[in-house]
Parts: sequence; C-alpha cells; structure tokens
Amino acid sequence: MQNKFLVLGAGVLLLLLIGSLFAGFLKTDPNVVKTQDTDLSKYSSEKIPQECRLPEGKDLQGWKEHLGHHENTKYCLDYYK
Repeated sequence: MQNKFLVLGAGVLLLLLIGSLFAGFLKTDPNVVKTQDTDLSKYSSEKIPQECRLPEGKDLQGWKEHLGHHENTKYCLDYYK
C-alpha cells in the first residue's frame, strides 16, 4: 500500500515537471514587439487638434476607424502613427 503511494507521488511529480517544461515553450517571445499602445493620454494632449483627440472612454482602434471614415478628419490619423 505504501509502495502505491510512492509510485503515485512520483508520477504526479513527473507530470508536474513535464507540464512546467512544456509551459515554458508556450510563453511569448520577449523579442516580439507589442503593437498595442497602453499610454492613451498622449492622444488627448494639447499638441493634437481638438477634433483629433481621443475622447475619454473611447476605444483607440474604434476612434481611428471613425476618423478615417470622414474626409475632414483623415489627416488626424497622422497623430496616431
């Protein structure tokens, strides 16, 4: 009976070890540049014309699409590059 618990414990440890090694391959590559911009405050600054500024609570991607749909605000997309 004690032998079964020893084998079972060793099996669980082995599975945990293999799982942790496998999980290491699933991590993202640190050399990949992230494209999502997290500092949205720069799109609300005084340096950007009022009609181009990102409204508070607005999704960045949705706002860029909105600006691109209107001829008179397409130039605003230059501030979002």
